Amino acid sequence: MWILDTGSIGFGPTSLGGPKLIAVDLNTDRVVKKIIFPTDIALTTTYLNDVRFDLHRGSGGMAFITDSTSSGPNGIIVVDLATGKSWRRLNDHPSTKPDPEFVPVVEGEILQLRLPGQPPARFAVGSDGIAISPGGNILYYCPLTSRHLYSVSVDALSDQSRSDAEVAATVKDLGEKGGAGDGLESDAQGRVYLSDYEHNAIRRRSLNGEIETLVHDPRVLWPDTLSLAADGYLYFTANQVERQAAFHNGQDLRQKPYVLFRVKVDGTRIR
Repeated sequence: MWILDTGSIGFGPTSLGGPKLIAVDLNTDRVVKKIIFPTDIALTTTYLNDVRFDLHRGSGGMAFITDSTSSGPNGIIVVDLATGKSWRRLNDHPSTKPDPEFVPVVEGEILQLRLPGQPPARFAVGSDGIAISPGGNILYYCPLTSRHLYSVSVDALSDQSRSDAEVAATVKDLGEKGGAGDGLESDAQGRVYLSDYEHNAIRRRSLNGEIETLVHDPRVLWPDTLSLAADGYLYFTANQVERQAAFHNGQDLRQKPYVLFRVKVDGTRIR
């Protein structure tokens, strides 16, 4: 089991040794690998958010992690799991940054930072959701505050000899995906599952770009952490981010219990 440690306490600055990727052997319950990111990869502003793996690439597989900070450059961190070496790609690229014209509307209200004694402020977070194609050649990603879905070549991300410009040249804007969201997932049929916190929904994008709604329910409050399991269900959480105190003048409106939902789908998990 791989565990991603943000190393960011209270969304604060990180320091060397904090941001890391940890592997646990579930047979022995022991940490068997710890990959610590250098300070030029995990910056002081970095907030490691979501991770996807391609275990067929290289001698030990590769991991791809979104840096979704709201206070510094966004980007994608690539990790060689065999050597532990890591590097940044699409650093501060427009596709990894918040959409400057996007205004999120959640539960009928404009989502803004509303802190006691301060005027409302724009909520803006960069690259967050991430998913990988069944062939391992395309990486999908999206900023948290944007309705657009992007893709980039995994070959380009993984090849350290490629320049930043060469990697950026493989980026594609796949258009709007029905609403803003953070969690992404993919299936063996090449479809991408999309969380939509603006509409309490889970959607799915086909290879031809058509988007269908799989779930639409008022209980799905800020869906996230999508995972397609071997049992044929898509699992996701409802974490009520929009009800946090930072958006309501210090008043926490979240209601327990928090929920892990599942929905039966016809997609097959990527192996």
